[in-house]
Amino acid sequence: MQAVMEPIFEIPYLMGVVLLGILILRMAEGRRQFILFGIMAIMLGCGDAFHLVPRMWALFTAGTTTLPEQAAALGFGKLVTSITMTVFYVILYHIWQLRYKVSRNTKLTVCIYILVVMRIILCLMPQNQWLSPDAPLVWGIYRNIPFVLMGIIVIVLYFRQVHRTEDKAFRFMWLAIILSFIFYIPVVLFADRIPMIGMLMIPKTCAYVWIVLMGFLDARRQKNK
Repeated sequence: MQAVMEPIFEIPYLMGVVLLGILILRMAEGRRQFILFGIMAIMLGCGDAFHLVPRMWALFTAGTTTLPEQAAALGFGKLVTSITMTVFYVILYHIWQLRYKVSRNTKLTVCIYILVVMRIILCLMPQNQWLSPDAPLVWGIYRNIPFVLMGIIVIVLYFRQVHRTEDKAFRFMWLAIILSFIFYIPVVLFADRIPMIGMLMIPKTCAYVWIVLMGFLDARRQKNK
């Protein structure tokens, strides 16, 4: 059942989010926030493919291989996805700057990039044992601390500006980001001990699709003005 249900969700997701990114780029018409949004969506799909494609392959070939036997491919995919998701939030931060015409805040930008560097360095540390089927949980926590802090900053920034400007198109952006973390954090903490917790990655992914859809719908609205 898992070998059928996961690909039914994951294949349309990967194809759909990349397609939305391409469409956003086509509708951008030189507007930087939508150019960034399109790049962000395509990167999301391509980055997740590094993890989801090996996972689907392992499920399809369940008779000859298992997910633990694909640990190296899955682990490398998780590493790539961890880095691309970090860049995802950096781009979302710069979209916030462009959309709301926020004057340059050097201290805030430096803070964001310090967290990015910390996150990437922690992800690249050999102690993560990405290629092992028994990767240590503690390093999963370490590398996600700066990631969560960065997410909190972006959530607060969008929440404040959306209410100040009454931005209807992005009025739920902050909520979509919150939901993505609500579904993601339990997976980091408990999925190794309780495999069913891993199913929370589906609503987490839906939250990311919601973010991309908000950008797509607003790009289309702006184009049709």
